[in-house]
Amino acid sequence: MKTRKFLALAVLTLGFGFTMNAQKTVMVGGAAMYPNKNIIENAVNSKDHTTLVAAVKAAGLVETLQGKGPFTVFAPTNEAFGKLPAGTVDNLLKPENMKMLQTILTYHVAAGKMNSSDIAKAIKAGKGKAVLKTVSGGTLTAWMEGKDLYISDENGNKSKVTIADVNQSNGVIHVVDAVLLPKM
Repeated sequence: MKTRKFLALAVLTLGFGFTMNAQKTVMVGGAAMYPNKNIIENAVNSKDHTTLVAAVKAAGLVETLQGKGPFTVFAPTNEAFGKLPAGTVDNLLKPENMKMLQTILTYHVAAGKMNSSDIAKAIKAGKGKAVLKTVSGGTLTAWMEGKDLYISDENGNKSKVTIADVNQSNGVIHVVDAVLLPKM
């Protein structure tokens, strides 16, 4: 009887452990995003986020995003940055534009950890839209189109969440296909 209980508990524990890891480790930009690593430790490995990582470094935000958090980050891909007018990224990376770059990057971050299910609940409670306060002091609006989650900025530009719920030790990343811009 003791052996059966022990084996049942062992199987349950192992099964739960494997299930949790399978759900939380997500591939982004050809690299595994591990839930036990922080936002920066994971982002530096994504081939799809080299522009974002360079911008975070130029803005002096590495330490912040390695901090305790938790944070919800809407992470634009390299392709998303490529949709901006020619020269925009190079201009933002100049030292004299650091404050503007910091504002734009922190506009993609909300305090707290909001998985897609949390955002969906907020959208339902808001009768189709949820307003999210950003670390920069602005707002983003979330809504659903069918099963797709979208985020729009204060200028009405929209971004689709292409990979949701990339859990990190200090929050969660949602990969987006456009750069979100605050009112300047």
